[in-house]
Amino acid sequence: MKSIVWKIHLKSSPEMVFGFLSTASGREKFWAKKAPEINGIIQFSFPNGESYESQIMKSNANNEFQLDYFNSIVTFSLEPSKNNGTDLTLTNEGVAEDEFLEVHSGWVSVLMNLKAAADFQIDLRNHDPNKTWDQKYADN
Repeated sequence: MKSIVWKIHLKSSPEMVFGFLSTASGREKFWAKKAPEINGIIQFSFPNGESYESQIMKSNANNEFQLDYFNSIVTFSLEPSKNNGTDLTLTNEGVAEDEFLEVHSGWVSVLMNLKAAADFQIDLRNHDPNKTWDQKYADN
């Protein structure tokens, strides 16, 4: 098993970024087609038809959001930065060796979508079920 760490700076406040991570409407603006939460379980649905029930493990407002994600642990840590921005660190622990390259690059896509949505109110995804990560589209 391997770990992934990515950092990104957002001009948006930790409160705003946390809202994107911790709410269904926020997650649906940058990450998943649908992502409602029921009793601490996020029901992720993706454009390629894949779904996953993700257990929220930690949720510390404006600071940390952690979940089980495809049989690994993902932690989003938020730190305030200058001018009310946010330095976000994503850590994905327990990634299977044979999935590492795909997951590693996949998080770049997710984080850049988050930046576009939070900082610029833009959705970079193509929303076409025939043009997904499975077909090598980065704008899935």
